Amino acid sequence: MNQPTLLFATERYQELGEDIAGAGDFDLGIVERKVFPDEERYRRIETECAQRDVVVIGGTVDDVDTLEIYDLACGLVHLGVHTLTLVLPWFGYQTMERASKRGEIVAAKNRARLLSSIPAAGSGNRAVLIDLHSEGIPQYFSGDIRPVHLQARSVVLQAIRDFGGEDFVLGATDAGRAKWVESLANDLLVDAAFVFKRRLSDTQTEITALAADVEDRPVVIYDDMIRTGGSLISAARSYRDAGASEVYAVCTHGVFAEESLGKIRDSGALMGIACTNTRPHVQALADGDFLRVYSVADLIAQFLAESV
Repeated sequence: MNQPTLLFATERYQELGEDIAGAGDFDLGIVERKVFPDEERYRRIETECAQRDVVVIGGTVDDVDTLEIYDLACGLVHLGVHTLTLVLPWFGYQTMERASKRGEIVAAKNRARLLSSIPAAGSGNRAVLIDLHSEGIPQYFSGDIRPVHLQARSVVLQAIRDFGGEDFVLGATDAGRAKWVESLANDLLVDAAFVFKRRLSDTQTEITALAADVEDRPVVIYDDMIRTGGSLISAARSYRDAGASEVYAVCTHGVFAEESLGKIRDSGALMGIACTNTRPHVQALADGDFLRVYSVADLIAQFLAESV
């Protein structure tokens, strides 16, 4: 009789790991953790995992989290797992996913190379990534690991519909997301709208044009991630200036760097934001009013159940 797939989660993604385990026929693995006085980290895999199909759930939120994924994965392969799947709800380093100047280090490529160097499990490794900012990132993985780009489309569509209802306009923060926003709008059977922007610096942009008919209609803006919120606020104000009755935003990844969620709320440009829990810190930010958080646990559980 085949045993259920065994799930391990990094420390920061433990809650999501538990939710995924509860959403399907999975066992949750146990890891002993402690930190030595010099900040060295001790980890011990307590659950027997030899010849099991094993999943490691964690995001590359920072280098500590990335190395925890790497260390757990290497340890599990050493213990003889049958297959190894890395589920990376958030693959960071997407600001530096390509070089534009000589000498720039492409961190996204280097992190993909690091995860690609994990020894191969008995029947292979794969990495599952969700709603990447750049669709070229899977090409950075190599060797014995197989990248899979999983779309959180069903979760995003539900969040958009919850804000917009039946009659609204789906907007984009810039023309670069136009193709994706148009595809979502077609699924929702609503109109799409776009703004065109010029980047002034790493944190500042200005709107140069708007292609939309939003007069007296609600607008729901979609972007794959909200980092500082500068572009989002500018776009929301442009839609309001064009006559939108109210503006909301939905994203897959709520980064909300440098207390930007408060800045977005205080701007008065938006009435609410929804994101998924691909980054675990958003659960603590959710207030049930301005910020809504949708879980990707069912999405991941269904994918794992269908693909093991």
